[in-house]
Amino acid sequence: MASYDITLKRTEPVADGTLALFFDKPGGFEFTAGQCVRLVLKDPPETDGEGNGRILSLASAPAESELMVATRLRDTAFKRVLGGLAPGAVLTLKGPYGNFVLPVEGDAPLVFITGGIGITPVRSMLLQLLEEGDNRAVTLFYANRRLGDAAFLHELQQACAGRSNYELVTILTQDPNWPGEQGHLDEAMLRRHVVELSEPLYYLDGPPGLVSAMRSVLAGAGVSDDRVRTEEFAGY
Repeated sequence: MASYDITLKRTEPVADGTLALFFDKPGGFEFTAGQCVRLVLKDPPETDGEGNGRILSLASAPAESELMVATRLRDTAFKRVLGGLAPGAVLTLKGPYGNFVLPVEGDAPLVFITGGIGITPVRSMLLQLLEEGDNRAVTLFYANRRLGDAAFLHELQQACAGRSNYELVTILTQDPNWPGEQGHLDEAMLRRHVVELSEPLYYLDGPPGLVSAMRSVLAGAGVSDDRVRTEEFAGY
């Protein structure tokens, strides 16, 4: 797999405890919306048992001029060093990897179900659909505990606004005053927003527990397993 040196341009908080990192796009690097890369720190001041690299989804779309990833800032050696990098820092990028990507043909509706930092590949795919002028129906269920945890929410709201074929369903699980959907996504919630559950392609990503639970909900609703694509984010 190809390897590139990439330079950090800037960082930006995008939610509570969540940092986006923007890099120059190296010459010759190409990827498909939804794919991930391995970022490797160069000679970090500390390390841990998992080494100096991690797999991170690209949150940027292929048409954007920069590469962008976003991550929760956990208390690990890798995250501490990553979160403290200054513009100009050079990292190694390997990849891209992964098959959690948009279908290459067909016009079936798309339903994305994600939570937390699992929004990163979904942002990439949603912006790619908009770039291509794709007119299929798209429903995005985006679950977080609180509003402050929801990375890129304002941007996603703007992207979906005014488009009759796009719906963003923001779900908060720990805010009883939230006027939108609350609690955990179940079949009843799905049916409030998706007319015919058997028609769409479903993209599930996020913590393993969320992905497993959503697969069970879809199976119980009669959705065929071949309509479901998944990607899990463990320990992010």
